[in-house]
Amino acid sequence: MTMTITPIKISDSEWEVMRVIWTQESTTAQEIIDILGQTMAWKPATIKTLLGRLVKKEAVRTEQSGKKYIYYPAISEGETVKSATENLFSHICAKRIGETIADLVAEAELTDADVEMIKEQLVRKQTVEKIECNCIPGQCECNHHK
Repeated sequence: MTMTITPIKISDSEWEVMRVIWTQESTTAQEIIDILGQTMAWKPATIKTLLGRLVKKEAVRTEQSGKKYIYYPAISEGETVKSATENLFSHICAKRIGETIADLVAEAELTDADVEMIKEQLVRKQTVEKIECNCIPGQCECNHHK
């Protein structure tokens, strides 16, 4: 089944449900309830509401199997993470993206392999001389508009 690559905005709670579906690849509402019941204090009705929203947003597709519905991811985890990252970067001054990435790296728990992968990306990355502010006047503190 081909995954959708259209950006879909999902809430933090919906992310938790999607993480289960991505991991399981196909699952039932009860399995999701059992898994999230170990980490979240959500009632089954809450999880079913979240599933309904995800189906409506076309992030999840369903197939009926007897009396149960089987849930499948209709969006890939990688594309969803990429979309969320692009969304984050679209909300900050272009001049602060490097600082934001550095902050993310500083906060993240990383393996040696992760660090090597990041280093490889940095070595291959083409840089630019200067980054222009992309904010409207008053939106950022880079003093570009003063």
